[in-house]
Order: sequence, then structure tokens, then C-alpha cells
Amino acid sequence: MNQPWSGRKLHFVGIGGVGMSGLAKVARILGADVTGSDRSLDGHAAANVPEGAEVVYSSAIPPDNPERTTGAPELHRADLLAELTQLKPTIAVSGTHGKTTTSSMLVHALPGQSYLVGGEVRSTGTNADWNADSDWLIVEADESDRSLLKLHPTIAVVTNAELDHHTTYASSRDVDDTFAMFLARARDAVVAPDLTRLRADAHVFGEFDGELSVPGAHNRRNAGAALTAIELTGGDVQAAAGRLATFAGAGRRFEVVGTAHGATVVDDYAHHPTEVRATIEAARTQPASRVIALFQPHLFSRTQREATAFGKALANADLAILLDVYPAREEAADYPGVSGLTLVRSTLDARPGMPVFWARTHENARRFLQETLQNGDLLLTMGAGDVNTIGRDLVAHSEPPGR
Repeated sequence: MNQPWSGRKLHFVGIGGVGMSGLAKVARILGADVTGSDRSLDGHAAANVPEGAEVVYSSAIPPDNPERTTGAPELHRADLLAELTQLKPTIAVSGTHGKTTTSSMLVHALPGQSYLVGGEVRSTGTNADWNADSDWLIVEADESDRSLLKLHPTIAVVTNAELDHHTTYASSRDVDDTFAMFLARARDAVVAPDLTRLRADAHVFGEFDGELSVPGAHNRRNAGAALTAIELTGGDVQAAAGRLATFAGAGRRFEVVGTAHGATVVDDYAHHPTEVRATIEAARTQPASRVIALFQPHLFSRTQREATAFGKALANADLAILLDVYPAREEAADYPGVSGLTLVRSTLDARPGMPVFWARTHENARRFLQETLQNGDLLLTMGAGDVNTIGRDLVAHSEPPGR
């Protein structure tokens, strides 16, 4: 047992979040006394923080949160993750897209390793675990707030690089510089073919050409990245490739939720135009009479900046349904005129005459889909907010279609 962890008091603000819950689980396995609170449970209050506890927070928790104003020592979640990366040789996976899936592929293909992933690994049923006897720790490295630069990777993977988080990065060059600094922290680096500029001696991955149960060219690239990292660990690449044939994916990554009114419902975390396009393209490889895209924009700033790209991506569906923006940490008043309707217009600009429904609310979307879904349809619920609740509700209350 690592003594600095045993008996340590850690209080997690927002413990229900997928990243925070994984850290809390591992900290508890290591012997820490863990407490936490979440907005979706009983809310936040200063009284929730135990005496003598360190307060662990993420970039999503503002400084004026009552649990951050108690005077207790504070620790950003990335600092805690950084401590863990010093306990074992670490494979850290970053990139604008594909981090969670690639990390989950590594967990599945290298059974028995310790890991913290930003989504549930379906084959293990959880997002994190700690095995004292494991040789490696597999982690997802977050670039959204540059916290990846706090980690201590042995092998660093960058799946791709795009400008996405505009409040963090000033330009694409700024993104590149950050990923280059991340890669420089590692013994070995793994990058996409177009990213060798980030580190001259990096190992380049290609598309995996073996059996893979999750669809899409993007997942073949994710598998290629995972197998290249496994080769650098000295692991059995052939055995790992064989295990990928049974990889069922990660939570909210092309996750088949069930059937509703004769349609297959698939949920995906896609919230950037590149991800939306890749998810729709993956859906096109499935036997479906129509691909219906239900999309919930995430952040007003991203919606405003990427409106044209979102429209072009959504235009690849047979029918698009738009919800209003999931604001997260932003305020609508700061972005006048920006809403889900912005993407209705950009989608119609990209493909005039395409059927596009401005649902705005969850209830309107649910009602529309109940009347619209047919046998053989594939419904994609996409977004980083709570759009997934619509698909799950449709599946839970579905009746056999009368068509």
C-alpha cells in the first residue's frame, strides 16, 4: 500500500462526473478516505467538506463553489491523476477525438492493467480500476484545459489534433505546441500520420485491418493507435489484436441502446463537427433504411464558431433533429442570436431541402420521434449534454411499430 494514500482524506466536488468518479474509486482502493458531492445528488454546500480533507475539483467547478471556499487545501483533478502516473509506468492517451475509445481499447486488449478512462469500458463495466500487480496504468489525458501537461507518461499517444476548445487555445498552432509538450514528457510517442511534426522520433500508427466489432474508419485508426502503444510496452501485439475482435466499445461511443418503434437507437458523445461526421459515416456502414441524427449542440461558443462545419456534418444524415444548446459553463446572454436554430439554418445551407426539424426541447424531440421512427431506421442521439436521455426513454417506453 502506498502510505501517502492510506488514510488520506479526499473530498471530490462533482463526484458524479465520469472523470471524478474514476479518481475517487482508485483513491479509495489505494486506502484514502473518500467523500464527495454532486449537483445531481444533494448539491454543493460547505458543510459537505469533512474536517482535514483535501478538496479535489475539476476545471468545471468554479472558484465560488461553496465547497471551494472553506479554506481547505485544494487539488485539481489533474494533479491527483499526475500523482497516480508516478506510481506505475503509464500509457496516456490524448487527442481532440478518440481518447476514450482508444483508452478503452487498450484496457480491453491488455487485461489486468490499472486504468482511468473518461467513459465506461463495456467489457469491464466500469471506468476505472487499480490492480497493485499490474505492469501499466492506462489513462485518458485531457487537453481541454491543458491539464495533460501535468502527467508523467511513459508512452504518450496523440490520436489527432484540431482546434476545439477556443477558450483555452488561441490557434491551431497553440494546440500543436501543447500536444508537442505532452509528447516530449514521454519516453515513447505515438501519433497519427499527419502529426509527425509534433515529435520527430514518434511512432506512427495506421488503420487496423483485423476484425473489429465497432464500426467506422475512425475506430480502425483508434485500434491502430492502441496496438502501436501495446507494441511499445513489449506486449503481445498479435494477442491484443485478437482481443479487439470482441471489443464492445466505451459508454456513449456508438453505444447501441436498444430498439424503439422498430428503429435501432445508438448513442454517441459526438459534440464536434469531425466527431458528428465520423459517427454518421459509421452509421452508414450499418444496415439501416434511414439514418436519423438527433443532435444537441454543446456550448454556445462552439456552436457559433463551428456552425458551418456542423451543418455540413449533419447534412450527411437522412433526417436531422436539433435541440437547443446545452450551455454547460456558458451563458446564453453572452452569445446573442446563437441557439440550436443556428444549426438548423447551417444544415439547410449545406443541403437545401433536407428534412430538418427544430425540436428545441427534449419533449418536442421525443414526441416527434415517436411519430416518425419506422422499422429499419437507425437513430443517432449525439452530444455531450443530456441528449442520451431521449433515446433511452424511447427504448424504455417503446411499443411495436404499427407500420
